[in-house]
Amino acid sequence: MTHDLTALAAVAQQLADAARVATLRHFRKPLTIDSKRADFDPVTIADREAEAALRAVLARLRPQDGVLGEEQAATPGTSGLTWVLDPIDGTRGFISGTPTWGVLIALQDDTGPILGIIDQPFTAERFAGGPDGATWTRGAEHHPISVRDTKTLSEATILTTFPEVGTKAEGAAFHRVAGACRLTRYGMDCYGYALLAAGHVDLVIEAGLQAYDIAAPVAVVQAAGGIVTDWQGGPVHAGGQAIAAATPELHAAAMELLHG
Repeated sequence: MTHDLTALAAVAQQLADAARVATLRHFRKPLTIDSKRADFDPVTIADREAEAALRAVLARLRPQDGVLGEEQAATPGTSGLTWVLDPIDGTRGFISGTPTWGVLIALQDDTGPILGIIDQPFTAERFAGGPDGATWTRGAEHHPISVRDTKTLSEATILTTFPEVGTKAEGAAFHRVAGACRLTRYGMDCYGYALLAAGHVDLVIEAGLQAYDIAAPVAVVQAAGGIVTDWQGGPVHAGGQAIAAATPELHAAAMELLHG
C-alpha cells in the first residue's frame, strides 16, 4: 500500500505541537510524582496529559491507524500503520528541571519506522527524519542535519542515559566501548540521539529500551545518515539493546568491543 508521506509528516508535526502545549504546562512547576514500580520509575500528570493530547489528534486525523504509547493500552488499526508515542522520554530529567527530555513520535509499518520526530519543547528544538532526510527546526530557523564522519573510537563522543546502562554485563560491555572513546557523557535520554543525528556526538549505546523509547530515534538517526541496530546488528525498533553510530566503521568497532 502506498501512503502519502507528506501528509503523514504534517500529522506528525501537529502531534508534536500538541505535546508541546501539554508538557510545557507542567515543566518546572510543582508536580505530584508517582512511581510505576517498587523501584523508582516516575510518571506524572504531564506524561498522561501529553499522551492524551497526542491520541486526541490521532483520533481526529488518523483514526484508521494503530497507536502504541507508553501510558495507555495499545490500540489496533486497519491501515497497516502504527504511531509509536512516548509523551515524555526522560521523565527523570523532566521532574529534575533539565531540558534533556523529549517527546517521541514515530510512524511505522510492518518493516519498521518510516517517519520520526524527537521534539524538545522547552528549547523549542524539533529533530525530524524521514525518506527525504533529517532536519532541525527552532522557530523560523530550519535546516538539514546529518551525522558527522567520525570513523575511530579514539575520536568519538559516546552517550548513554544511565552509567550502569542495564544489567551488570550490559554495563561492562558499554564501558569497554566508552573506555576506547575520547569523551563519555550521561543522562541525555532521547536528546542524545538528536545530538547524534545533528552531528554533535558519535555514538549512543543503551539497553532495556521499549519500542516507544527507540522507534523515533531510529527514524531520525537513519534519516541523518547514521546506523541504529540492536547489539547483534539487527533491527531494534521493537526495543531492547540499542547502538546508534555515525558511521559503519564506528558501528563495527563498537560492536567488536561490546562483544568482548
